[in-house]
Amino acid sequence: MAVFTTVSEPEAQALLTRLSLGQLTGLRGIQGGIENTNYFLSSTQGEWVLTLFERLSAAQLPFYLHLMKHLAHHGIPVPDPQAEARSGAILHQVCGKPAAVVQKLAGHSQLAPEAVHCAAVGAMLAQMHLAGQSFERSQPNLRALPWWNETAPLVLPYLDEEQAALLRAELAYQNHIASSSAYAALPRGPIHADLFRDNVMFDGTQLTGFFDFYFAGIDHWLFDLAVCLNDWCIDLPSGAHDSARAQALLAAYQAVRPLTPAERELLPALARAGALRFWISRLWDFYLPREAALLQPHDPRHFERVLRQRVAHPLRLDTL
Repeated sequence: MAVFTTVSEPEAQALLTRLSLGQLTGLRGIQGGIENTNYFLSSTQGEWVLTLFERLSAAQLPFYLHLMKHLAHHGIPVPDPQAEARSGAILHQVCGKPAAVVQKLAGHSQLAPEAVHCAAVGAMLAQMHLAGQSFERSQPNLRALPWWNETAPLVLPYLDEEQAALLRAELAYQNHIASSSAYAALPRGPIHADLFRDNVMFDGTQLTGFFDFYFAGIDHWLFDLAVCLNDWCIDLPSGAHDSARAQALLAAYQAVRPLTPAERELLPALARAGALRFWISRLWDFYLPREAALLQPHDPRHFERVLRQRVAHPLRLDTL
């Protein structure tokens, strides 16, 4: 999250009025992330998050917003997009940009998770995957393999010889995996695709919500699980695997939705895929940034380290 577009208090109040959400009492830009403009909105009726979409089109956005509504309706604790009183629309326009308003979730991010937090994430992720099976809209994961293939040539000139060799080799490996029959057999459905520590809220050890669904899409559930494992269950400075946290997350997930044989077979490859996806996107954001107030691109070397760890030490269920 960042601030690419400045929203004035009168513009924020006009939106609150359309949504029948009371009088504006506070407006503050949110620092962090790199995709959209985000503000905390305070009103006489509650606390909200305003998002202006800087890259996603108005045609793409209904998928994300209606997915959140669908999940909320099925008991998954996610922000529920607010509708205009007259039209019922959940996609709005602010400063000429498509926008949405959702309630601010209670609690705070757990940036130093323990096994109990990882178990809560695993269980809720599985519940979210199952709840998404009845969601009727379809849109691909826009940051999946085709995007990696398109973006890698743009960032390769910024890498040294060793990094470039790693990127080319891993991309070739992932294209090979994607052509396999085992990969084709993986269960699919709506995934969050970005469920990092800062996109989950806790009150103590109680999980209070998942948020920031704007990378969601239809893809393999195993990829979603791998993205979680690559953030919740590693040592951040080194990228090394943390077995206790991974065991807790995977056991809780499988208590709700057991992995299929194909998923168990391909967990090591998809863990590498999750690391590659975020290494490429962070390279892109770091070396080819957009101007924005409060924008702080993430260090791409972190996911380079995670990828090297996943290659050197494959993540296998039978070794956890």
